[in-house]
Amino acid sequence: MPLYECVLLARQEVSAPQVETLVEEFSGVIAQGGGTVSKKEFWGLRNIAYRVKKNRKAHYVLLNIDAPSAAVKEMERQMGISEDVLRCLTVRVEELEEGPSAMMQSKNAREDRPRREGGFREGREGGGGFREGREGGGFRGDREDRGDRPRRTEGGE
Repeated sequence: MPLYECVLLARQEVSAPQVETLVEEFSGVIAQGGGTVSKKEFWGLRNIAYRVKKNRKAHYVLLNIDAPSAAVKEMERQMGISEDVLRCLTVRVEELEEGPSAMMQSKNAREDRPRREGGFREGREGGGGFREGREGGGFRGDREDRGDRPRRTEGGE
């Protein structure tokens, strides 16, 4: 049977358990058509590059499917009918990816990175705050030498 990868975007108002229920429904459609869903990856609630049906965020889900094309077409038809599915993209592939997808690998890599301690510019040479360590001091009121300019007086001249 042909192999497919399907990514679907569900509305942000839908809860995570409801998204899982949607995915189970679509997996059931594939099973009725004589296929199997070998992997279901929930990528979570993520920003969308542009608005889709007035939504700025969506729940992303990846499905690896081994099924006849008729079952995949029926699944896509039902996704199109569902109000909770914003978009879906199904692509035929030569072989299914084993292990976590690239999205999950990058997500895990971000979680494994050590967090930076402290605040703004800590640990950098030349300062730990706003204009600290630069010649001329911090704020404009701290300047002492103004060169050849005469001092300003209150009320005009």
